[in-house]
Amino acid sequence: MEKFAFIIHPFDVRRDVAKKGGIYTAARYLPEPAVEWAIKFKSPIVMSHITGIKSLTGAEAEGWFIGCPLTPTQMLTLPQDFVYNRLIQCGKLAESLGAGIIGLGAFTSIVGDGGVTMAKSLDIAVTTGNSYTVATAVEGALDAAKRMGISIETAKVAIVGASGSIGRTCAQMLAPRCAEIALIGRDLTRLEAVGKELTGACVRLYDEVHLGLRDADLVITVTSAKDAVIEPEDLKPGCVVCDVARPRDVSVRVAKERDDVLVIEGGVVAVPGPDTDFHFTFGFPPKTAYACMSETIMLALDGRYESFTLGKEVSIAQAEETSRLAKKHGFKLAGYRSFERAVTDETIESTRLKAAAKRK
Repeated sequence: MEKFAFIIHPFDVRRDVAKKGGIYTAARYLPEPAVEWAIKFKSPIVMSHITGIKSLTGAEAEGWFIGCPLTPTQMLTLPQDFVYNRLIQCGKLAESLGAGIIGLGAFTSIVGDGGVTMAKSLDIAVTTGNSYTVATAVEGALDAAKRMGISIETAKVAIVGASGSIGRTCAQMLAPRCAEIALIGRDLTRLEAVGKELTGACVRLYDEVHLGLRDADLVITVTSAKDAVIEPEDLKPGCVVCDVARPRDVSVRVAKERDDVLVIEGGVVAVPGPDTDFHFTFGFPPKTAYACMSETIMLALDGRYESFTLGKEVSIAQAEETSRLAKKHGFKLAGYRSFERAVTDETIESTRLKAAAKRK
């Protein structure tokens, strides 16, 4: 039996920390500032025992969700050593459970050096999961674009957060396939460095999201922003947005006001095994997970207890390797989801038709 662990953390004090089964259930009786102060002193805990995972090869795995009691705001504002120590505590807990590898979820893969310091302090492997996140984001975005009637060869693609590890590799994989690619981020110098690596498409750089998204047919967004960066007025009718970020980059207003654009969440993956059970609810249907979780699991199933994706760089070769492992073990994209809801074939067709009507 292979063994893994994966770190999760609260996004919202009231919703995630204080809910039943949360990291600090007594928080429901306290003001939010008091909760944020209190959870700084809370040790990591086991949130659930994951069972029933079985590969197409016959290999089996079990794992644990490890709860790190820090919000995104705390991870970005508390002293870096404090955050590192808390993550290392999560890793030590995983070690004590027998895990051979631990994955970094959401903001835990963003803060600091992307797991490098953590890996040096542990006797088990560490991965951010970003390689398979890239692979599924590109695969899902291209498939959704095709179903919306977008010809990628003549399309304008926009990457929001293009200088980050995921955005950069997505740009490298998509530039040879599209007509124009907009690289969007806060630092034009870093964007220029990314642009010089690309071949094929006409490259344009933007440090303002609304300008870069103008006339974009396909958008992949993967920033580390705490709040939404894409609003309804930024998007053209018929475009596809693949939102890989957690917390989301796309405002909930888009779901309410724009029935002519298709927003999908990146990296919703079916995990193999007829009895797979996470024993924890994070908004996905049973037996499905984020791509970063899935990378951790597939490495365990393959017996590859190595720090596969670390730091701030992801290569095309790494993304392709995780796609190979996914096929080997039986992981696959599990349709689409948008704002906690399944995106059906009927929804996609309705969106396409409404977009066509608006363009007339």
